[in-house]
Formats: sequence, structure tokens, C-alpha cells
Amino acid sequence: MTGRADAASADAGPADAAFAVDWLHVCRRAAARAHAALERYPLYADRAVSAGIGIGGDLALVIDRVAEDAVFHELEALDVPLTAISEERGEVLLGGGGPTYVVIDPIDGSRNAKRGLELFALSIAVASGPTMGDVEFGYVHDFNRDEDWWAYRGEGAFLAGQPLPRLRDHDELELVGLETIHPGLVADHAQAIAATGIVRLRAIGSIALSLCYVAAGRLDGLVCLGATRSVDCAAGQLIVREVGGVVHFPEAGDDAMQASLDVTMRSRVVAAAGRAQLERLLPVGAP
Repeated sequence: MTGRADAASADAGPADAAFAVDWLHVCRRAAARAHAALERYPLYADRAVSAGIGIGGDLALVIDRVAEDAVFHELEALDVPLTAISEERGEVLLGGGGPTYVVIDPIDGSRNAKRGLELFALSIAVASGPTMGDVEFGYVHDFNRDEDWWAYRGEGAFLAGQPLPRLRDHDELELVGLETIHPGLVADHAQAIAATGIVRLRAIGSIALSLCYVAAGRLDGLVCLGATRSVDCAAGQLIVREVGGVVHFPEAGDDAMQASLDVTMRSRVVAAAGRAQLERLLPVGAP
């Protein structure tokens, strides 16, 4: 993915036009616009207002909708053929649709955002095809810390403009993130969790940010106890892999990178700094 030019050439094909976009610049503009939209809803009573059921099947809040609108405003302004996959709207063909996929979670961590808790993020991934392995660019914006995480495939990962160091493959599991932690799932898998030798658990309520924390070494690993969607992890999984980490989608089969970006995709996600840690974490959450 070249992805640095400000505009696509007039005679470029659909994929060329999409990959000539400066995606980091677009995502930063979308994040700024989403910030402004969220500021209109400062209180819990405002943020908790329902906006119906999203295509993904979850209750959408008004803040989810306005953040999503902010992202689509930027995508529509590009005037290039794209296939957008968003948590709330589902699959949307922009400019007639095209071979480039943009996978969007406008607020990953909506429950945190609704309650005024920190740790919720915008997640955007850009892919040259329909699978996780096709993701060429990933961007995650922490709305509270104002931290930008991103990665271009083959070029490493970055936090606030600084390259993240390569992760060291080691056995330690001092701090591991758990997500999709419905009480019943925690109870069902408590024995498997204890058997890993994890020293402490952290549940921050955002899969996208948890993946970024694995990439930065803030967490040694991540396990989702229940099925996640492509929008939750498409950007973050690339950020982890670009610093040498490993990511697996158990329900996607042996080749994790063939996991679909489609809105119907459902799989647990497990991530770690290295293969040894990943193998210890895989039994957690298994049926």
C-alpha cells in the first residue's frame, strides 16, 4: 500500500484510487470530527439514548451513530470507490463500491463511553481484499488519551508518530487482557484462566485498545472469551503483527488471516507477543 498521496490520479483504477489516499490523514480528520460530535453529548443521560439496533445485532447508542456519521463524512468526501463495513450500518458501497474495504468501529468500548469511563476508541482498517490478511492499514484513536496508533503493512507500527519497538518473544504472562467478559463466560473459563499462570488480569472494555496495548507491551496478551466481530479487531490485529506479535482467530480455522472482514464474521481473538505465550492462552475461552 503506497497510501501517502493527497489525491488519486484521475485515470487510476478503483483500487489504485483508494490506495493513493493518505489514509492516516483521513483517519485523523475523522477522529477530530468524531471528537467534536461526542462533545455534544457530555452527560450519561445524553449518551445512553438508544439509536436502534445496529447491523451487528447490538444496541446502538446516539454516540455510536454520530461518531459513525463523522467517519462516513470523511469517506464520502474522498469520492473514490470503496466498500465500507461498519458496526452500525453494515456493508455500504461508496462511489459504487470497490475492491478496497474500509472496516469501521466508530466507538469500540461504547459502554465505557456511555458511562463516562475512559478507554474507548475509533478503529478503522483499510484492506485490499475481504480477509484479515488483506488489511493494509490500521488506525486506532483513543478518545480520552488522544493517542493515535497506526500501522501500514510491512512498515511497522506507530504510537503518536513514534515507531513501536519489536516485541520480544518470552514466556511471561504478568498482565493479560480479557475481553467479552460476560459473567457466565468468566465463571465457565475460570479454571482454564488459572491454568495459564497469568499473574494479573485486566479488562478495559475495548478490544481495539487491548490489541494496541499488546503491541506496545502494556499487556503480555489478550484473550476474548466470546465471539468478536471484524470491526472490533481488524485494525488492531495489524498493529500487533507489525511489531512481531501473533494474533489468532480460533473459529476462523487454521489460517487465522483468512478470517473474514464481513460484518457477519464471529470469532474469538487471542493475541500475544510471541508464539509461546499464544499457545498458553489459546485454551482459554475454548468451547
